[in-house]
Amino acid sequence: MFFLYNLLVQVVAQLLKLVAVFSPKIKLFVAGRKTVFTTLENKIQKGDKSIWFHAASLGEYEQGLPVLEKVKTQFPNHKMVVTFFSPSGYEVRKNNTVADVTVYLPLDTASNAQRFIEILNPEMVFFIKYEYWPNYLNELKKRAIKTYLISGIFREKQTFFKWYGGFYRNALKSFNHFFVQNDSSKNLLQGIGFTNVTVSGDTRFDRVVTILERDNHLDFIEQFKNTQTTIVIGSSWPKDEELLVEYINTTPHPVKFIIAPHNILASTIETLQSSLKKKSVLYSEMENKNLADYEVFIIDTIGILTKIYSYADIAYVGGGFGNPGVHNILEPATFGVPVVIGSNYSHFAEATALVHQEGCISIATQEQLSNAFDLLIQNEDERFEKGHVCSTFVQMNKGATEKILRKL
Repeated sequence: MFFLYNLLVQVVAQLLKLVAVFSPKIKLFVAGRKTVFTTLENKIQKGDKSIWFHAASLGEYEQGLPVLEKVKTQFPNHKMVVTFFSPSGYEVRKNNTVADVTVYLPLDTASNAQRFIEILNPEMVFFIKYEYWPNYLNELKKRAIKTYLISGIFREKQTFFKWYGGFYRNALKSFNHFFVQNDSSKNLLQGIGFTNVTVSGDTRFDRVVTILERDNHLDFIEQFKNTQTTIVIGSSWPKDEELLVEYINTTPHPVKFIIAPHNILASTIETLQSSLKKKSVLYSEMENKNLADYEVFIIDTIGILTKIYSYADIAYVGGGFGNPGVHNILEPATFGVPVVIGSNYSHFAEATALVHQEGCISIATQEQLSNAFDLLIQNEDERFEKGHVCSTFVQMNKGATEKILRKL
């Protein structure tokens, strides 16, 4: 089976080079991996002690960050190495100050896995939430390197739990321990013979709680808001924006809107801005402008959305009309902000829980979106109550990091 898997990876590697010619994202994916081994050899010396954290993308990095920070404190003489699979994670966090080395994870071939782990020689490895690369896991197991899954989540439909999933089930044997988010994940793993499982919860709650402790002040957002009720729209996609733009253009309420799209390509931003009938300004063009005069502020940059949520009276989190679904609702929730999302959220436990607890409103149509926003704008008590539900939910679910560290 390894032969067929490795053959498939080699074929995919060649196809990616062709696709990279036409796709900027895949171009980053391919080009970024060309210098990984050189970077590692320059930064990891013989005799260095290291600990390796792997994240698929930005969300998983943020999820694993509380554990990374604690481990770094406990092992100050070890080099912390972070790898990403996706450009959308690496390109945003490649200059983070927590890790000593941040690189792309080379494709999962046997030779890449052997060379990567030979250079790194990590004492411990943490995979965050998911991504189970058979060659890397097999190499870690052969070298008896302690390997952990943190904030893991498993679902019955995954290959591990199918009759034909033996190859991937075998890869799971490389993990010394699974730290999972919920009981259903634990039960699924136990059902296929894994007893080295602890329900620790989701480390994202620990991450978003720390956001409250930092300085979230942004002068330009304060100037734009100008004490008016403000709706912050985070990580929006075109399907979200179809409904949102219609509401923005027609609402009679004296409300300000901040939009931080998921995709900030110039052409996408231009399309969004041209669809707005109300006076709008871009982050990239705000210099020397009186922001208080504008009704819509489009954030065509990355890295500041979390701070912007601190100014929200209402938040809309995008992605709920696509696959895999809604983006991170915990960031606005931790500030005590009521959240509106699309209808595709069932794969996200925190969204499901907050919809059930009525801190979050799920919408599927233009009418439902309008009703949700109108309710939250006009009824201040309802807005505060839902926001309180959100902030309490975050506070009640923190503590996963400490559970993991105690077990380790």
